[in-house]
Amino acid sequence: MSARDFFHSVMRIGPVQVGTHRDRHGRTKHAAVCTADRCGWSSDYTSRSAATLAARTHRCRIAWQETNR
Repeated sequence: MSARDFFHSVMRIGPVQVGTHRDRHGRTKHAAVCTADRCGWSSDYTSRSAATLAARTHRCRIAWQETNR
């Protein structure tokens, strides 16, 4: 059986997307994920404000290099 992970309330802040989902224990979590290729940064938070703050303060060197070529 595969894990089902449905994100909702997705918003984008720069190269980072923030979305809400339920973990395997049924708790609501908020994920911040950098969408730049080869970055690989992501993190789960218990509050939406923490995930939004992480998205705003994430400094992705990969996305910065791609936009300044």
